[in-house]
Amino acid sequence: VLPFGHIIQNLPRSFWSNIFSVVLQSSNSLKASYEDWLLTYGLSISPFHMRWQTALFNRQFYNWGRWKPRFLYLWFSIGMVFGIVAMFGSVILLGKTLMQTLTQMLTEAPKAQNDRMLQVVVSVLPSGLYLQVVPGVNLPVSQLTYFFAAILISGVIHEIGHGVAAIREQVRFNGFGIFIFIVYPGAFVDLFTTHLQLISPVQQLRIFCAGVWHNFVLGVVSFMGLFLLPAILFPFYSTGVGALVTEVAEDSPANGPRGLFVGDLVTNLQDCPVYSVEDWNSCLGDISEKSQVGYCLSAATLQQLSFPARVYRRLDGTVECCSNNSLTDICFSYSNNLDNQLYACLPARKVIEASKVCRTNMDCQKDFVPSFCVTPSLENQTRLIRVKHPPHIDMLYVGHPMHLQYTVSLSSFVPRQNFLSIDLPVVIETFCKYLISLSGALAVINAVPCFALDGQWILNSFLEATLSSLIVEKQNRELLGFLILLAGSALLAANVALGLWMVTAR
Repeated sequence: VLPFGHIIQNLPRSFWSNIFSVVLQSSNSLKASYEDWLLTYGLSISPFHMRWQTALFNRQFYNWGRWKPRFLYLWFSIGMVFGIVAMFGSVILLGKTLMQTLTQMLTEAPKAQNDRMLQVVVSVLPSGLYLQVVPGVNLPVSQLTYFFAAILISGVIHEIGHGVAAIREQVRFNGFGIFIFIVYPGAFVDLFTTHLQLISPVQQLRIFCAGVWHNFVLGVVSFMGLFLLPAILFPFYSTGVGALVTEVAEDSPANGPRGLFVGDLVTNLQDCPVYSVEDWNSCLGDISEKSQVGYCLSAATLQQLSFPARVYRRLDGTVECCSNNSLTDICFSYSNNLDNQLYACLPARKVIEASKVCRTNMDCQKDFVPSFCVTPSLENQTRLIRVKHPPHIDMLYVGHPMHLQYTVSLSSFVPRQNFLSIDLPVVIETFCKYLISLSGALAVINAVPCFALDGQWILNSFLEATLSSLIVEKQNRELLGFLILLAGSALLAANVALGLWMVTAR
């Protein structure tokens, strides 16, 4: 089962392979030999679709399916219960998401979306279910490898569940395969249909629910791995000492001789301590939401550092009092004892490095020395942020806090030895997050009672197992199942369509 909403901007390599295949099949002289070659290697190629099937893994599947029969019976019985609950839960979740999306469309105007924002396809989040992914818009191109690898692994684990459950229920297993649809990888198992139709509805449910059950288990295992990662990597990496810079984008405001460099350890943002990446994001969020902090400066120092400057208002109503060409001076505002608002152009680093933060003049009164709380007079949403990354000189950042967040990559894991890679924990952490998101999401989506998804077969078997005594006519049960599938398909299609619209409109 493939994720939805991917917008293709370039023709993938598999597309040209399919075109080449069509050309060969249209040739009278090459068609027969080409089809024999495909059959020999278990290949099947059609427009936008390639697949490979093999019996090489049949022995391994049969070994798994015959291992500890009682345990497997219990395992897949739990999976059957989970699959049924997931089928009903997925409908509720999709319905809730559809209502949230409609409400958002009616109440909010489309907003610009930063190209580094990530909404993984079909990610189940507290705020709803997202069914869209557009590389370069909400999926960074640099993370496509994680994305496709997680899809493939989730698909393989899903199909292993179906295959092992089928062998456990005495259904003949013909083979296992991998396919590529456009650019999406996936997996499948080939089961003997006649055997599948002869077993009881409850046995069918164990087989049909095994895929979503295995996806759920994979998501749980990935979550546990992510949660226990600090303990697993403890002998090699320390945590809780700061946020380690792993990458600074070329266009980042933090890039420069007095900016941040790969390997720097950030310990503070303003007066907010940073012990991990979560602290970094939290501090930036607080700085963005709250008003700009000021800095205590004595009256004598203020008089010594300030110099006459022309004061004028910007278009957004804020005040500027420094030359636009200055790279070191910033306009500061302060109030005197008469509560008059005054402005002074001051060298930012000299003001900040020898001062403590403040909100009002009262925060600066000490030892009867006249002092003022001087606050940077910046454009709306712009902040002056002091970033501490010892032993280097503090970085002074002027701009929107979110720009700093999107253009600087960090890790909570600090290598204990210099030869250890700073990227390894990030790779493991990111991949676990993709597995949690995609495997869990595929479990939910596959359980939807919709045509061509596992939910279709789960629903049919569930109706046969529960309603055969209430609705005696099989034709009536099939009609009921068809109507439910029609409603489920419409619900899923509506979520996909609106999800795509929300991404493209923003």
